[in-house]
Amino acid sequence: MYEYLTGTITIVRPNYIVIDVGGVGYQVQVANPYHYSEGQKDVRVYVYQSVSQDRLELFGFVSAKEKALFLKLISISGIGPKSALAILANPDHQGLIDAIANNDVAYLTKFPKVGKKTASRIIIELQDKLDSFQQSDQVSLDIQATVFDSANPQLNDALAALKSLGYADREVQKVKRALIKEDQLTTDEYLRKGLTLLSGN
Repeated sequence: MYEYLTGTITIVRPNYIVIDVGGVGYQVQVANPYHYSEGQKDVRVYVYQSVSQDRLELFGFVSAKEKALFLKLISISGIGPKSALAILANPDHQGLIDAIANNDVAYLTKFPKVGKKTASRIIIELQDKLDSFQQSDQVSLDIQATVFDSANPQLNDALAALKSLGYADREVQKVKRALIKEDQLTTDEYLRKGLTLLSGN
């Protein structure tokens, strides 16, 4: 089992990165690929290896604590690695932890593919297991058929990343209408603002 990979980021796509480690390129699915940049060297990516009958996938995290929170989420029946990654894509991890602590089902159902039953299950199973994430060094995501805008590739990449996380076309379109009014931003900034809008914060 891999704990982390350290190498050079060679490819950044809306739902994954490729990290070159000693000449081997590892495709890693991450919550926010645009935290990374192509050519970035000596990058450490914490990883979780998922093995199923027909595929082997790597999921990546910016810190050991983010990976630990991911592992808590996938321990719940009905939450797979991709759903957990979509939940962690929202940079407000403390908001997630507080929602679980405060029985806030409505907050949790804003994430893609999380209905009321799944949200309730998350609360029941994790409410007493997140004490270590309540400390001052709490986990945080260190993020620095949609009609795309050909004049704004940064916005296009951010919208594609939202779609890859599982948000519906209508949700992405709604966010696009708000983001297009912003001054020119980086892909990372568009993605952050989009996630904030989708979570209702």
